[in-house]
Amino acid sequence: MNRGEIINKTKEYARTKLEGESTGHDWWHTFRVWQTAKYIAKKEGGDLFIIELAALFHDIADWKFNKGNNNLALKLTRDWFKKLEVEKKVIKHICDIVENISFKGAGIKLRIKTKEGKIVQDADRLDALGAIGIARVFATTPLLKRLLYNPEINMKMKVRDFTKKDSYSSIHHFYDKLLLLKDLMNTKTGKRLANKRHKFMEKYLEEFFKEREGII
Repeated sequence: MNRGEIINKTKEYARTKLEGESTGHDWWHTFRVWQTAKYIAKKEGGDLFIIELAALFHDIADWKFNKGNNNLALKLTRDWFKKLEVEKKVIKHICDIVENISFKGAGIKLRIKTKEGKIVQDADRLDALGAIGIARVFATTPLLKRLLYNPEINMKMKVRDFTKKDSYSSIHHFYDKLLLLKDLMNTKTGKRLANKRHKFMEKYLEEFFKEREGII
């Protein structure tokens, strides 16, 4: 099986697994990450075969929706690419990207060391920014049983009890994660694209707080 066939089969498998998912981690999120990763790779280089496969599988079983368990994603990744007889070193590289791609807090050190991993991570983070990123935040709100906004919570509070529904909100998520991503991009291309989307989110939040106060 040639590389093109492997990519096509992987694309169809990922679409089957993710289509219809309703939290913003669906097939179309994966599709955008895949396309963005290819765009970044054209500017930055890297092994496009690994980049495409890792992008297509980066959310195959997101740990956030599997009780924090990343093992399912790794098992699905290994099993699928073994089935397609992909080289062991390529599978290992893809698994490393899948395991370490997610943002787990601003203080967590970057574990992805390869150019390919950094490109896929940038593509994934870009989809958390801008207009699409805003839409995805609110798509996850009901599933995570998260408030839209609670003005009585200090926006700059560093430690939150995520088990208490009144201690966190979707608007707080912008400050805990999304507004931090611009400065965490790995590549020059990623930084350039993130800057524009970051500014859009700042404008959105400015308007949100005006409306919250009843200012028209």
